Amino acid sequence: MDSRRVLTFRAVAHERSFSRAARQLRVSQPSVSQQVALLEREVGTKLLDRRPGGLQLTPAGEVLLTHADAIAQRFELATTQLAELADQRRGQLRFGSFPTALAGFVPAAIARLRGQHPELRLLVDEVTPSQLEERLLRGDFHVAVGYQQAGHERQTFGAERRVELLQEQFLVALPPGHRLSDEPKVALRDLAEDDWIVPSTEGFVIETCRAAGFEPHIIAVTHGLAARGMVEQGLAVSMAPSLLAESFRGVALRPIDGPTPSRDVFALLPPGGQHPFAEDVLRALTDTAREQLRQSSGAALLALPHSR
Repeated sequence: MDSRRVLTFRAVAHERSFSRAARQLRVSQPSVSQQVALLEREVGTKLLDRRPGGLQLTPAGEVLLTHADAIAQRFELATTQLAELADQRRGQLRFGSFPTALAGFVPAAIARLRGQHPELRLLVDEVTPSQLEERLLRGDFHVAVGYQQAGHERQTFGAERRVELLQEQFLVALPPGHRLSDEPKVALRDLAEDDWIVPSTEGFVIETCRAAGFEPHIIAVTHGLAARGMVEQGLAVSMAPSLLAESFRGVALRPIDGPTPSRDVFALLPPGGQHPFAEDVLRALTDTAREQLRQSSGAALLALPHSR
């Protein structure tokens, strides 16, 4: 298939209009129509149905659009990487991380890296799990740190390489003077009647509470230091990621007695050309993760096997 025709079809499929696609591509509408017609002849089947209500994708069109989006994404990544080579901006590295890691071990890793390579300029940006794959494949990051729920099928997010850093477990966060704050471990079912602060109304915190036999009574949806402040004031109980344990001073953090929600933390490298300092960044992250593991108490942080 002609890649230019595939990308022209992609524009039409997203716009659901030959004229709007033509304006986007800055070509004439007859040219767009001709390119799509030639592509349909090339693949041997219709890709679009022309209906009174507008264009509709055929089943073959749906399949091709998925691949066309992937092709466009790789072209965009290649353009970014080649532009960097042309501009010789190799002393600048774009780094992405989810918020908890940015408040946890990532700053220590960056400090370690800057001590070894003071000439390297890191541009750090926060990225949520829902944005991670799109932004990594778009070329926003040379290295990114992400996570996924432990025990689930291993995801690579389209990355060229995934390096395991550690497994982070969650702790129960209780207000000072809570009836269970002196217990060495806390069973979640004993908090069924408490008010809860959760990071999201979906996800593994809610699932863990349900697995313990209750639906949490949620009074706030927030995380990090905002959750800590509300717990410290005695408004509710919550769960805290172990990477933020130091930030939760003033509240009682206790291991969970029973199944504990945990997540695998890893680093990702995008496909295509690797930044010259990417290996140094990975080394700083893994070394810092090992230090965190040595300093952690109990099973709050667990080692993971490193893999590609």
